[in-house]
Order: sequence, then C-alpha cells, then structure tokens
Amino acid sequence: MAIAPPSLHKYLYAKYPCVSHNFRFRHSLRFSCRPFRFTARASSTVSLETDLSIQKNQTEETDLFSCPVCYKPLIRKGPPGLNLAAIYRSGFKCKQCDKSYSSKDTYLDLTVTAGLRDYTEVKPAGTELFRSPFVSFVYERGWRQNFNRRGFPGPDEEFRMAQEYFKPVEGGILVDVSCGSGLFSRKFVKSGTYSGVIALDFSENMLRQCNDFIEQDASILASNIALVRADVSRVPFSSGSVDAVHAGAALHCWPSPLNAVSILSQNVLCHKLELELDSKFEVAEISRILRSGGVFVGSTFLRYTSSTPRIIRPFRERILQNYSYLTEEEIEALCTSCGLTNYTRNIQQSFIMFSAQKP
Repeated sequence: MAIAPPSLHKYLYAKYPCVSHNFRFRHSLRFSCRPFRFTARASSTVSLETDLSIQKNQTEETDLFSCPVCYKPLIRKGPPGLNLAAIYRSGFKCKQCDKSYSSKDTYLDLTVTAGLRDYTEVKPAGTELFRSPFVSFVYERGWRQNFNRRGFPGPDEEFRMAQEYFKPVEGGILVDVSCGSGLFSRKFVKSGTYSGVIALDFSENMLRQCNDFIEQDASILASNIALVRADVSRVPFSSGSVDAVHAGAALHCWPSPLNAVSILSQNVLCHKLELELDSKFEVAEISRILRSGGVFVGSTFLRYTSSTPRIIRPFRERILQNYSYLTEEEIEALCTSCGLTNYTRNIQQSFIMFSAQKP
C-alpha cells in the first residue's frame, strides 16, 4: 500500500475538500521484466530528422498581431510566415495579460473572449446573421450578386477600383476587414501586389468558408494569407503596423461604424452627424493601425445621395432606420474626424466606394 506524500495531500485537499487528510492510495501496478525491443527503420529516421528541423524553426519572436485587450505585440512561438500552415502551427501569447491565443479550426482567434468556454458573445442581429452557416455558404452563391441591384458594379470592377486606391501602398501588408468568405481577400492575394494579406472577420463560419475556397485554389494555398477572427472594434494589430485596410460592403454591418473607423472626442461632430454619442469613445481602430501614408478603402450602401430628392429622403430614413446606412456627408465627416486625408469617393446609385489616407 502506497501513501501519498504530504504535499500531494495538501494539493488534493485544497482542490477537492471532500478528500480526507487520511486518504490513502492503493495501486496494483506490476512491472514486467520482459526485454523491450525497438526496431528503427529508414522512414523513422527521416521522420525524426524532419521533426528536428521543425523544432529548429520554432522561434520565439514579436509578431505583427497584437493582444486585443492591451494592444501589446504578441510573442509568437512557431514556424515563421504568414501562410495558413505556419499560423496553424504557431502559438501566440501576450506577456502583459498572460493570455494565450492559438488557431482554432482553420483560423486564428484573436477576440477578447478567445479561449473562454463559459462565455457567449452576442452581437446585434445584423452581425449575428452573418455568423449563420447558411448565410456563409450562400454568400458567394447568389447573396453577393444581388448587390448589383443597388448599384454595386460587381466584384471584378470593385476590385479594380480598390487596387487604384491602393497604389501608394503596394508591397505592404493589407488587412481585409469583414472579409466574409474571402471574396476580395483571395483577389488581393492573387494579384501579388502585397507582401501579406490578412482576412479578418468576426464570423466563425465565414472564415471556415473562406478556408474552404482557399484549399480549392492551389494557386494561393501556400501564399501569404492568414485567417483571423477578430472584432472590428478591437482590431488585433499594433498601432501603425498596417499599410492598407479594405472593408468591402462592410460598414453597414458594423454595430457602430463610428467606433470602428474614427477617434472622436466628446464634442467632435455631434452636430455634424446628428447622432447621439456616448460620453465614452473607443480608440479609432482603422486609423490607429494604419501607418503614416496608409490607405483605407471601404464600400457600403448609402442611405441616400446628394441627388436624391429632398421629398423622398424622409421616407428612405424611415425605411432604413434599422440599418447602419450612412450618407456620403457622414462618411466624409467620419474620415476627416479620425485624421484621414485625401478623401475621394465613387458613387453609383446607392453604392459608394471611398478612400482616405493617413498623413
């Protein structure tokens, strides 16, 4: 009969009070004296060499990604690179918050609630809709095509327009915010214009669908593209670390475009935007992560345009009151308020694509 040492008794009693101090352990382990034989084959040697080479590449370094809680750069341990395989085999940790992050399924989860099992994150209905497996599946199979009715010129033309705006930052890191199923993320990767593309979305199912599309395309499977789950109000990048941010058909899906795009003070733009603003404002995410000279390109639906007759505008306000549609004046004011300059836009019916640059 074996008796547990006092230290083990203390540990068990502290963790499980029902365990008595006089509790004794019994075991019936038997050890065989039979000889142990090990046969090594050539394939085992090759496998061992491969494992050793992988371990040599398991470096620990400061990464592009940052903690969504404190925004300090994460320490990455694993193979370098921005491709799917390297990200999947890497671990990330914030030394300040002592919180670890890793790839879940096919994407890297960098939300504030990552790793918490007993927490259910509920977002507005518009956000929750795109977390549905059904919507994620049909998004590129008919859903997105319906945008043409509202003036969207189509993915190919929208991509061409965005590339024109992004010319000053060619060769840099691009973050495709609210990427959905990766329609534009894949186009940016295929263009070969950027050193890395990060497809970022809050929807788990959209990111899984994005991964499925990438795996079906051998031409980009090993490219520098990473899938990241994150909240647009807490984008997990260090300040001034990104060259380009794209948000295609996205602003109207965000719970609060003001918090995501701009940094506001208590008195800025209250009268211009005619919105009820809370006394506390979040850090400007898009503006914060852009480097000097970085470019932000976005597209969305407009509530109405300058050419919309004034008599019709109240009706459109009423009909679209449950949507986060903005006017072109509000979008321009948003960009100006967060210090972005060189604002330009292209409007077709209810579609607007705009660009602004961080000085």
